[in-house]
Amino acid sequence: MPGFEFFGDEERKEVNDVLETGILMRYGFDGPRKGIWKSKELEAAICKTFGTGYAQLTSSGTAALTTAMASFGIGAGDEVIMPAFTFVASFEAVLSMGAVPVLVDIDETLTLNPAAVRAAVTSKTKCIMPVHMCGSMADLDALKAICDEHQLILLEDACQSIGGTYKGKHLGTIGHAGTFSFDFVKMITCGEGGVVMTNDQNIYTKCDAFTDHGHDHLGVDRGADLHPFLGYNFRISELHAAVGLAQIRKLDTFLTIQRRNNHILRSYLEQVPGISFRVVPDPSGDSASFLSWFLPSQEKMEKAIEALKTAGIFAGNFYWYANNWHYIKKWDHLKNVQSLYALNEAQQNALKKLSNTKFEVSDAIMSRCVSTAISLTWTEEQVHAKGAQFLQVLKEALS
Repeated sequence: MPGFEFFGDEERKEVNDVLETGILMRYGFDGPRKGIWKSKELEAAICKTFGTGYAQLTSSGTAALTTAMASFGIGAGDEVIMPAFTFVASFEAVLSMGAVPVLVDIDETLTLNPAAVRAAVTSKTKCIMPVHMCGSMADLDALKAICDEHQLILLEDACQSIGGTYKGKHLGTIGHAGTFSFDFVKMITCGEGGVVMTNDQNIYTKCDAFTDHGHDHLGVDRGADLHPFLGYNFRISELHAAVGLAQIRKLDTFLTIQRRNNHILRSYLEQVPGISFRVVPDPSGDSASFLSWFLPSQEKMEKAIEALKTAGIFAGNFYWYANNWHYIKKWDHLKNVQSLYALNEAQQNALKKLSNTKFEVSDAIMSRCVSTAISLTWTEEQVHAKGAQFLQVLKEALS
């Protein structure tokens, strides 16, 4: 992880196809583009690869989440339950819709704690958004049961888990809709981009129009399209789609390498006294982009981190508890309502409440956790060497 580690002739070929026509936009210019439709090709490849009925490309993963929520009618005052450990884009998308992000505790899956979700459901709840962090999945059976019971939308933020599966189905294809991000550091990269996946044709039709200013795309002349509702410019470009088209063909190779390297590294860390590992609801479906591990206490974890830094081998490891982008502990701009534009009253009240909410369960988990990113470029020999070095440093630090 990620796909940018494997750029090559395949990506250059696809991009050059677009450059030779000079048509960088995904819509229109039918003649000059000479049959080159990279966005359409990538959407078809996504449907085939991940087993979804429909795929709508977007300009980013954030745009994909926003588009999906708009298509489900999620808006002002609606509550969206999501985890306290995620990327800031998850709550940014909710706020952009006028909706209210309701953050709840995680468990040792590093994703939504189903009990915390159930306790947070109110009459205003419209959507549960599991975020499959660091390549692995939430307990989707439990979350789906809650959605079914309360007639809620299950929207999977699978932006960090491309290629992962749950009981034989790809993450992002199990809920009412799901999203991927194709930004520069994701499993498959377009440079920038995202996708909404769904099996609901009506939702897909809405996504298709919403991402292009509300164009219905029913005519042969885009300029004469009708606009059944408001939309925005969330289009992907043909250049970005071209990169993704080459990348998606390499996904199986990426997964094979990642899983091998993850398994080897774990075999060393398993020998560290007191260590434990992330709970994965379906171990066979882990994309293995990260190896997430715990020590018994925050004190021991901080001691271990300092030892790894001193040894010069902490790069590529993430202590999310002190991370500005991924855990609520550092989201002062959210809790202090530092917005450039006016938020609605329901949003302001929810965020003010959030500033005084304690996440002691999540703190106890995140303060003991480090996630080690798994590189595609490591050889087997290099992984063994890294594992041995990790084991030595951690044993000495924790003795």
